[in-house]
Amino acid sequence: MAEFVGPRLYSCCKCGNHVSLHDDIISKAFQGRHGRAFLFSHAMNIAVGPKEDRHLMTGLHTVADISCADCRELLGWKYERAYEASQKYKEGKYIFEKLKIVKENW
Repeated sequence: MAEFVGPRLYSCCKCGNHVSLHDDIISKAFQGRHGRAFLFSHAMNIAVGPKEDRHLMTGLHTVADISCADCRELLGWKYERAYEASQKYKEGKYIFEKLKIVKENW
């Protein structure tokens, strides 16, 4: 009998709550507050904080911190608005810091 293998997921490093699907990764070439970060098109089981303007490596953006909906661990941020035309593709996308997520079902 074949074993069912579910989708590859990323989970919160603190509590194991599922926060995104591997298939939703857009890029692994991002920098977070604490090192490498991944850009995702979608997220789940997260809480989105208040919007604020932040000067990041690629210019001024309006972002909102994202945290795990279960344990409130800070995981990254959501791009709400990009002011530079070349950065508009990030709007509505999510940054998860690599140190804050773990692989599941790999």
